[in-house]
Amino acid sequence: MGREYSLEDALKLAIKAEKDSMDFYRRAASVAKVERTRKVLEMLANEEVAHLKHFFEHYKGGEFGDLKSYLESPVDTKNPTYMKLEKAISEDMGEQRALELALAEEKECIGQYTQLAAGVVDPVVKAVFERVVKETQGHYDLIEAEYAHLMGMVNDSDVATYVRE
Repeated sequence: MGREYSLEDALKLAIKAEKDSMDFYRRAASVAKVERTRKVLEMLANEEVAHLKHFFEHYKGGEFGDLKSYLESPVDTKNPTYMKLEKAISEDMGEQRALELALAEEKECIGQYTQLAAGVVDPVVKAVFERVVKETQGHYDLIEAEYAHLMGMVNDSDVATYVRE
């Protein structure tokens, strides 16, 4: 059974997760060789910044400092997903592996944010988590479509092309 989170605990978890995701996407974009994939990764990093801003609006603690400083703070190189990305980069498995890791990360975030939303009583913050769940599902769908494109699979954006032919 899930645990009920205090507002501050839920926001701390979310802020850390969004920063880790932002750093992941920025790093993956920095080494992407396929321009389309790089742009998708950059866009995702920017959306994580937007999520961070929403969480910072409600967070009352001080351990992260101000938003600007936190955004510029060093990457958590001990984050397991980030470590897997660095390994994939060193093995020259760039875009494909980065997208696979991103899919797993977004799926985990959907579960985490769904649980956090259920455990937060404050309706305003609950709404923030619920909105982020929807946006994160959008991230997952976008990454899945980019992965399909990168791997030469048919995806939603290709359906119209194949149907017309």
